[in-house]
Amino acid sequence: MKVGLLECDHVGEQFRHIGGDYRDMFPALLPNLRFELFDVCNGHFPESADECDAYICTGSKYSVYDDIPWIHRLKSFVRDIHSTQKPFVGICFGHQMMGEALGGKVRKAEAGWCVGVHSFSLLQQEEWMAPPEKEYKLLMLCQDQIQELPPDSRVLAQAPDCPVGMFTVGRTMLGIQAHPEFPKAYIDAIIRDREPRIGTDKARAGLESLGQGLHTELMARWVRNFLAGR
Repeated sequence: MKVGLLECDHVGEQFRHIGGDYRDMFPALLPNLRFELFDVCNGHFPESADECDAYICTGSKYSVYDDIPWIHRLKSFVRDIHSTQKPFVGICFGHQMMGEALGGKVRKAEAGWCVGVHSFSLLQQEEWMAPPEKEYKLLMLCQDQIQELPPDSRVLAQAPDCPVGMFTVGRTMLGIQAHPEFPKAYIDAIIRDREPRIGTDKARAGLESLGQGLHTELMARWVRNFLAGR
């Protein structure tokens, strides 16, 4: 399976010694997949949705409602992926892009920044969620969230301050608000760097949460299963 990685941002050079760029983090999370890299935030897109068997869309410092040419082009391309029924997984910004491109709405969350380890409760169990779990813990780093769902959506998981933690559109589009690809050390560095923006209390709580365990391998299995159509 050739998976197109739609790169919507790049890790700052001062942090790349921790876990590399997105093009390093996702192959580390999903080592059995063959990735084709598309630097979409710099205008490098696939010729068509048929160029790859499936797609993963990364996080970003941008917002999906920003009036930037590559973001408008990406929305159109996500609609092409949806119409051709290619499997798609969106992570954070990619999750929000999927919602916005297919008819939903993304805005700043009332809860503000979500950083550190968050616990998500499963609302529905799908066949590809093997092994099954009732909850999972993953890293968060966002202040935008999906506020209105697109048509044909189902919310699969939520956290107290993230009502749409994971959702699907149809049978081929999966959005995950959290970051299974991030190392804890990377989130630690980012929270410390952005503390003035995040706020001292939230930043400290986020850093303290990093002592908790993560369900990284579980989510990696689920993503592999979903992309394989299981």
